[in-house]
Amino acid sequence: MNLNNASITISAVTPAQYPAPLTCDVAFAGRSNVGKSSLINKLLNRKSLARTSSKPGKTATINFYNIDDTIYFVDLPGYGYAEVSKDEKLRWGKMIEDYLHQRESLKFTILLVDARHTPNENDLTMAKWIRRRHNFLFVVATKCDKIPKTKLNEHLDDIYYTLNLTDDDILIPFSAQTGQGAEDCMEAIEELCEIN
Repeated sequence: MNLNNASITISAVTPAQYPAPLTCDVAFAGRSNVGKSSLINKLLNRKSLARTSSKPGKTATINFYNIDDTIYFVDLPGYGYAEVSKDEKLRWGKMIEDYLHQRESLKFTILLVDARHTPNENDLTMAKWIRRRHNFLFVVATKCDKIPKTKLNEHLDDIYYTLNLTDDDILIPFSAQTGQGAEDCMEAIEELCEIN
């Protein structure tokens, strides 16, 4: 799979706008501003294919990134952003739910959590849904560079126990700044999508 051959296909709002399936979809879910777009850019070795912003709540559509006509990386709107209106939150929630329930080519969903904080209620709700849908959790703990190295394992243990992870689940520490975890994450994606 040629990671250099990556482009955004569509920013969808309804299932009717989803592109025709490829080998598989890999969805990225997490709180607003947790670093979904930054992870996608780092995995694809791009600076700004996925639009990043310091302001939470910027991704208000489901963005499909075509990777070498093989897989889609699917950037879902972030959840839990307090400054968005109730109507907007409901609209985003429905958009995410429709995609997660209706997209048959969705192979698995990567849950991103901020390594600096204990996963919150929204993260736990998303984790339960992902486990019901896929039977396992693939978690990426972002912003690891902002934690002292001596404290990182403590934070990862907190995530592991809060989300009730098991040996069948995946937990990868990641930093968009240093690239830590990007290679491990990409290897796991290729293995789960059965791409050689």
